[in-house]
Amino acid sequence: MSRLLSADEVDTQLAGLPGWSRRDESLVATFEAPDFPAAIRLVEAAADEAEQMNHHPDIDIRWRTTHWLLTTHDARGLTQLDIELAHRISAAAASQGATARD
Repeated sequence: MSRLLSADEVDTQLAGLPGWSRRDESLVATFEAPDFPAAIRLVEAAADEAEQMNHHPDIDIRWRTTHWLLTTHDARGLTQLDIELAHRISAAAASQGATARD
């Protein structure tokens, strides 16, 4: 099992993740794609990354807007897996022309 990150560790790593923030024991972000097919491609790309990591996000999609929630359930909080997956989701979003929304 991955080690829980301290609040300071999470805050430090969030500085390198524009659009992501901490909500309780989770990381959350919203990305808006140019259109619905791009949003679906973003979800597909992130799903491939998540499957490779065996670490799966909660995803909500509304037209071209995707909402993401990451946490390590078995650790009951945030681990390096969540940070790494957030980076991969951000990269997938950029590749589809999606932008982070607050």
